[in-house]
Parts: sequence; C-alpha cells; structure tokens
Amino acid sequence: MADPATQLMNSGDTAWVMMCTVLVFIMCPGLGFFYAGLARAKNALSLMYLTVLAVAVVSFQWYLIGYSLTFSETGGPFIGDTAHFLLRGVGIAPHVTAQTIPAGCFMIFQMMFACLTPALAFGSAAERMSLGPAIVFLFVWSTLVYDVITYWVWAGNGWLATLGVMDFAGGTPVHISSGLAAVAYAMVVGKRRDYDENANTPHNVSFVFLGLAMMWFGWFGFNAGSALAANARSVQSLIGTHLSGCVAAIVWVLMDYRLTKKWSMIGLCTGAVAGLATITPGSGFVSSSSALAFGAIGAIVCNLAVQYKHKYHFDDALDVFAVHYIGGLVGLVLTGIFAQQKVIALSYNEGDTVPLGGWLDGNFIQVPIQLAAIVTVSVWSFVVTYIILVVINKIPFLRLRLNDEAEMMGVDWSEMGERAYAYLPMTESGEFITPNGNSTSADVAQGVVVKRVPDIIEQPAEAGGDLGGIKLQDMDLASTPSYFQLEGNRNNDRSASPSPTIRTDSTRKGSSGINDGASSSTYSSRKQQKARAID
Repeated sequence: MADPATQLMNSGDTAWVMMCTVLVFIMCPGLGFFYAGLARAKNALSLMYLTVLAVAVVSFQWYLIGYSLTFSETGGPFIGDTAHFLLRGVGIAPHVTAQTIPAGCFMIFQMMFACLTPALAFGSAAERMSLGPAIVFLFVWSTLVYDVITYWVWAGNGWLATLGVMDFAGGTPVHISSGLAAVAYAMVVGKRRDYDENANTPHNVSFVFLGLAMMWFGWFGFNAGSALAANARSVQSLIGTHLSGCVAAIVWVLMDYRLTKKWSMIGLCTGAVAGLATITPGSGFVSSSSALAFGAIGAIVCNLAVQYKHKYHFDDALDVFAVHYIGGLVGLVLTGIFAQQKVIALSYNEGDTVPLGGWLDGNFIQVPIQLAAIVTVSVWSFVVTYIILVVINKIPFLRLRLNDEAEMMGVDWSEMGERAYAYLPMTESGEFITPNGNSTSADVAQGVVVKRVPDIIEQPAEAGGDLGGIKLQDMDLASTPSYFQLEGNRNNDRSASPSPTIRTDSTRKGSSGINDGASSSTYSSRKQQKARAID
C-alpha cells in the first residue's frame, strides 16, 4: 500500500522542477563563457575553471552541511541546524512546504542556486586573483554568507521570511550577496597592474554572446522553477523574465549608442543580464506589464552604475557590482511597488488566504520591508566576505593576489599551465604569432611577456584599442600577406611576403628586453614554426 504522504506528490511538478534544475546548472558554464569573453585571452580559461570549480566545491558543501544550514525546518530565526547534515532525512518523501515534489528534488534544485552565486563574485577579481585559495573561499563563503542569507529569506523560520520580504527567485541570496562579495574581493586584491590601459578589454565577443544565450536559457528555469510546481504562477514568472530581459537589452544598447554611436553586442548582452537580474526577485509577484518596467528601469540604473564605475576607477573587472548588486537592489524595491495579489494567487487553491502584494495593492509597508532586507543582507555579505578574504590572505600559501610577473603572463599560463588558445600568445621558442597565424622571430629577454594576439580586435586602432592583443597601429599592414596569398603560396610551395613587423609595448617604452622591430622570416620558416607551436 502506498504511503499517504507520497500520494500528495505530482509527477508533472516533479518533472518540471527536475528540468529547471538542469536549466540552472547550464547557467554555470554559461557564466564561464560570458566571463571568459569579457576578459583578455590570457585569462579566459581561469574564469571557466572557476565556474566549474564552484559547482564541484559547493555541491560537496551542500551535501555535507549546506542544505541543512539553509533549509532545516527546526532551526531558529538566524540559521538552520544539523537535522539534514549529510542529507539525512532528505529523500523521496514530499518536501515540507512544496508537498507535490520530493524533498530530494527541492534539495538539488536549490543546490544549483548555491553553486552559481559565488561564481558570480569571482568576476570582480578577474585577471589578478590566484586560483589556489578559491576552494577554501568557496566552502567558507557558502557556509557563512550564502547559507545564512538564504535561510533568512527562504526558510520558514528565517527572520526576513517572517518579516514578510518578497523575493521570488533570489534577488537577495544570489544577486545582492554576490554583488557585495565581489566588491569585497576587488578591494582586498586591489586593482589590476595595468588597469588604466585595460579597464575594459573583452577578447572574444562571440563567447559573451554564447554565455548570454546559455544563461538566458537557464534563467527560465531559475525564475519559473522557483514556483516549485508546473502551475500558472510559474508560467507568469517565465513570461515576466523574458520580457524584462528583452526590454533591458534594448534600453542598454540604445544608451550605449547615444555615447559611442556604435551598436554594441557587449552592451546588448550586458543589458539582457541586467534585466534578468532585476526581474529575479519579482518574477512571481508582478504582471507582464510591470516586468517591462523592471527591465527598462534596471537597464538604466545598471548602465549608469557601470559608467560611474569607470569614472571613479573602481576595478570590478567584469561589472559584477553594477549588474548584479544594483540589478538585485532595483528589483527588490520594484517588487515592493509592483507586486500584486492576483499574481500571487496563481499558485494558491481556491479558498486559500492570499497575501497582499505591494504598493499597487495598497500595502505601503512592503517597500520598507524590502529595504530592510537589502540593508541587512548587504552589510552581512560585505563584512563577512571581507573578513573571510583578509583571513585567507594572511595564510602564506593562500595569497589571493598574483605577483606582477604572473599577472603579466596571465592567470591561465602562470596558474594553470594551460591556454585557452593553443596558438596564443607565442611559441615556446619565444616567437610572436601574428593575427593571420604566422610566426615572426624576435629576441625576447627571459621573463618578458609580449602582448597577446587576438583574432578579433574590438576597439578601433586609432582609439588605442587593445583587447588582449597586438594593436593594429603596431603592425606594418602593407607588408602583410592576405589569407588567399598564403594559401596560394602553400599550393605552389613559394615563399610568401614578409610577415608584419611588430612592436611590443616594451619596445615602445624603450625596454631593453626586446629588440626594436621584430625581424622578418620567410614563409617556409614560418610554416615550420607554426607547426611547432601547434604541436
């Protein structure tokens, strides 16, 4: 005879939440692509590594203690207890508050949120952070920051939940907490050594686009899955999520065009993320029309925050604070204004008591409650993260910041011994590889790292653009053979035109490490050198 408790479960709800779990997981590698594209080529692989590492470490922490500290039913107002350590009592029985799905399904869905959140914070310290302390930071931060804040907001006994805060899918636990953690990380590790030259140097806009596509796809599960059932409220959340992202992308790209007179793919993608972050806390509380306001207002405020960041030279490398913290903050305030009882009622049975929404329903106390959540979560996240980082940094073998030589070389090669691109930045024998794939010999002093070579240059050369590669104005383009010329030379086994002369930054500044003007080589020697580089 079947257990009466299990008869409450709904296979459709369970399947939906399981699918949303997979969608949220996809956001993690999507974030890796997004961050890697925004960084320079020599640091791209490390950012992908950190997103996967976050999944591994936090999943283990969630199994050991994290889930119990965050969602135990018998904890106090501040933190959960040990009832579910090692996932004791978490299995096929219905979850206490979402009784149509197993507790195990709820557990792994929430695990994906916990994995994604600290990975967001790493973006602020990109291109100069050491990878070694990341494992320790992920475990400790998840325990002392994410688990505590999430318990406050989403656990039945949490004090913010009791107060009545409205946060449907993670404005406070995910975006507010990661945004302030990012600020603390950037402050502790300091600015990049070459920040003034490379304040905004995306090396692969295609990766940014791919990352956005994966995150937007996953965000449907992130928000709509938070209904924990395949119901009308979940559908409304999905619609609002999409509309907010669309409007924010349009508004952001128009704001960028007003300043640059260029239609920016980076702006389009960043705007979409800002809109998706802004709607996260309100997606299950607001109407479709209100979601449009979330996207527009979120994009405007986040875009202005990015502009002020550059104005005041704060080195949040990948704009985590401006997009996620500001987006989450704006979304929480707007939820207090636009939340409506008729939307909340979509997940309630007929005859149930449905709580009021926000200002549109005459509930004028809701915005102060939202502000109280923002302030307390912000203070906790920043202060505790800062303390964690300072303590870790005091441990000799866990220093957070790379030394200058390693930073100049790039996190990928100095910390991982690997490169995102096998043909970058030079051969092991110390030869440059030009954008068309050829090699030119140059005398390189020991320890001198030459400029990287991209196959995409995003900024105009006349504006001094350097997106992680050799500037166009540093190449003698007149002597550069075209692709078709090189192909013809291969077929006819003839020598090609000389490769372009390249001047490195060190050469221009008079450094003694590199000869002034790289010498040319014939096509046949370049072919041999290129083969060695590929090997």
